[in-house]
Amino acid sequence: MSGAALGIEIVVVFFLALFLLHRYGDFRKQQRMVLFGTLLAWYLCFLIVFILPLDVSTTIYNQCKKDHEEHASVPTASSNHTAANTSVTPTKRVSTPCYKPWSYIPDGIMPVFWRVVYWTSQCLTWLLLPFMQSYARSGGFSITGKIKTALIENAIYYGTYLLIFGSLLIYVAVHPQWHLSWYELQTIGITAANTWGLFLLVLLLGYGLVEIPRSYWNASRHGHLLIKTYFKASKLMTEKADAEENLEDVMEEVRKVSESIKYNHPLRKYIDTILRKCPVDYQEKMGRNMDDYEDFDDKQNTYPSEKSLVKLHKQVIYAVQRHNRTRVQWQILLQQAIHLEDVAKNETSSAHQFVHSFPSSEPAGWFSRYVYTPTAEWYWECFLKCWFYRLLSVVLTLFSVAVVWSECTFFSTRPVLSLFAVFIQLAERDYNYLYIEMACFVTIFFLCTCVYSTVFRIRVFNYYYLASHHQTDAYSLQFSGMLFCRLTPPLCLNFLGLIHMDSAISHQQKEQTAYTSIMGSMRVLSFIANGFYIYYPMLIVILCIATYFSLGTRCLNLLGFQQFVGDSEMTSDLIDEGKELIRREKRKRQRIEDGENRRREWKERYGNQREDYTARNRGSHEMKETSYSDTVAASNNRQAKYSRSGSRSERDCIELLQDAEPLDFNAETLTDDPLEAEPGRHAGGRYLSMSSSRSRIFDDV
Repeated sequence: MSGAALGIEIVVVFFLALFLLHRYGDFRKQQRMVLFGTLLAWYLCFLIVFILPLDVSTTIYNQCKKDHEEHASVPTASSNHTAANTSVTPTKRVSTPCYKPWSYIPDGIMPVFWRVVYWTSQCLTWLLLPFMQSYARSGGFSITGKIKTALIENAIYYGTYLLIFGSLLIYVAVHPQWHLSWYELQTIGITAANTWGLFLLVLLLGYGLVEIPRSYWNASRHGHLLIKTYFKASKLMTEKADAEENLEDVMEEVRKVSESIKYNHPLRKYIDTILRKCPVDYQEKMGRNMDDYEDFDDKQNTYPSEKSLVKLHKQVIYAVQRHNRTRVQWQILLQQAIHLEDVAKNETSSAHQFVHSFPSSEPAGWFSRYVYTPTAEWYWECFLKCWFYRLLSVVLTLFSVAVVWSECTFFSTRPVLSLFAVFIQLAERDYNYLYIEMACFVTIFFLCTCVYSTVFRIRVFNYYYLASHHQTDAYSLQFSGMLFCRLTPPLCLNFLGLIHMDSAISHQQKEQTAYTSIMGSMRVLSFIANGFYIYYPMLIVILCIATYFSLGTRCLNLLGFQQFVGDSEMTSDLIDEGKELIRREKRKRQRIEDGENRRREWKERYGNQREDYTARNRGSHEMKETSYSDTVAASNNRQAKYSRSGSRSERDCIELLQDAEPLDFNAETLTDDPLEAEPGRHAGGRYLSMSSSRSRIFDDV
């Protein structure tokens, strides 16, 4: 293949990252720089996960060729082997030919590839993405202002790195026995980044290895899952109400500022920028309250400063983002609760056909009509799905046990105790490269799932979420890209240690992968290679035990943070509250659906008759409207006599009532009724202020 597999995977992984970004992000609404940074971060991390198995198989082939060369140069070496060698590494490999893997990558390509991928991802996670996060949340009104705000917010962030790096350089300079080259300084930087990543990795992995299998087991228990969904709904509704209240307060502040700064003020362009960030309904409400047809050069008004507007702009961005996040999460949780209630109802159905409470309005596709029929859906949702989840939970539990055992024993090479190392070496004996690559990919994917899903599961990190159907906000996308770039390299390096492909940990004189070679020799910092990298992963056992007994959840519950604890009275109250909230939302949705059905039936029954009636009366109505306009134009004094004052909301309601009058109304009755008139408005539906203001809008010119 000569590198063809590498090229194919590079292209396939790019389209995979693009597809996932399109599924979770919104190409039309979100900023191009946010989308580009997230796409690049995801793409680089996916490349590491997909290409590393190819690097492993190529390294095994190179090791086989090296063993053959050594055997050919020392022909008596095979006779000196004794039974004392207890390693699983096969001895018959030197007598069998080396088979080139189907995905073989020529020498010299992988080191350059890994160097580009690694350093680009590190620049993203440590420099660019944090800066882009601050830039996106900045309240500045210009590019320069946003950049300045982002630099100030990241001053502590970047200053900490410079302080640590400067301290290391001073420490090296004052010790003459240390003569570190640029390569060794680079290795120290990589080691520091990987050490920080491994520190987070073990904490997150210890939670995910237990919680993911348990979550699938609980998913097979529909009653337990429904109760937990009620609990989540109650908590999320509290957060949603708080977000809506915060948004109302911020919008009220925006309204006051918008009314004080009118169209002819220099700061008005900043107000318009803030208004564009507000929700559409608030923009319309504020737009109706704007009367810019008068002279607002009143010197007695106190105007806000540009600095206060920047602060208000940032508050608007945060409030809108938080409101959208809780709204999206509420819709997702509501769909889950309704679906679980439907499953509970259909389990007792004797018809064996799944019935939805709210059927989809979209037409059924080919798959739903011929494959996933209501009968097939009933058997899957009510019978097969729970058993599938239980089987999957058992498989994931065995996988988690293998990971925990290997993390505690991967430093032992004689005998080989790491299960993943045993499996890889057994496949290496038969040159089963496809099995090696699949085993490596599945293991790395499982580790990534345990680590990354933990961040979006823990309640402390509920600020970030990944929601499909283009519902993920920009801040969560950037955070996910930064997290992936920060944790994927140390995770893959830890995996290479599990399969004994990292000589710094296994202490074996074997061929290294190209990925390990760009990480540098850990012997520069021996206390990390021989201490932290070996013994710290053993902490995963304690974390798994604590997660299994839910010690963290119980401690948070005792401290006042509401957690799902089955024997707690507070949990029972929140479950009841969540159940009532879901019932209320279902009634609201049912009323909306019933109203749409009635309107549809009414239109189907009387739509044609009404169209004919409208066509017959259109001509006569136009004649009456023309004569009525002439009458009103000749009686302005009479209209002013019967006009009344009122608020704008009242005038809007009256306008709607006037527009809803039947087509054969009498102009005299409308004009003589004082309740049907308003100041400055024609009874025909046109504002007098609009015509009169045209002569006054240019008074200041």
